[in-house]
Amino acid sequence: MAIKDDITGIQHVGIPTDDLDRTIRFYEALGFVQAGLFKNGANRCAFLRLGTLTIETWEGDPVTKKTGAINHFSLDTTNIEAAFRDAQTMGLTLKESEIQSIPTFWDHGIRYFNILGPNGETIEFCQIL
Repeated sequence: MAIKDDITGIQHVGIPTDDLDRTIRFYEALGFVQAGLFKNGANRCAFLRLGTLTIETWEGDPVTKKTGAINHFSLDTTNIEAAFRDAQTMGLTLKESEIQSIPTFWDHGIRYFNILGPNGETIEFCQIL
């Protein structure tokens, strides 16, 4: 199996913010709807959706506020273990040594890992549980 067989599509684009409420209002004014608002430790994280595009925006990480402000894009997978094994087999540059999890996102949490693309971009592989 190849990693391309583990991907079902784009899941979200990640943009850190230093003002989550203002960011939510901005994207809602563009027509996005809030699909979820979660706590991750002391910080909040919102998912905003317009059609097939979902933006994940969160507090607590450095904010660039210039071109390059997008932190990552995430690919959806239904089998995070297979995707992780395939990434290892392909020799991709993994940012973590194991699959990560955030139990407070969505109804049952998420599992994910990140790789580096050829330009240093972060590409997340994520399974909503």
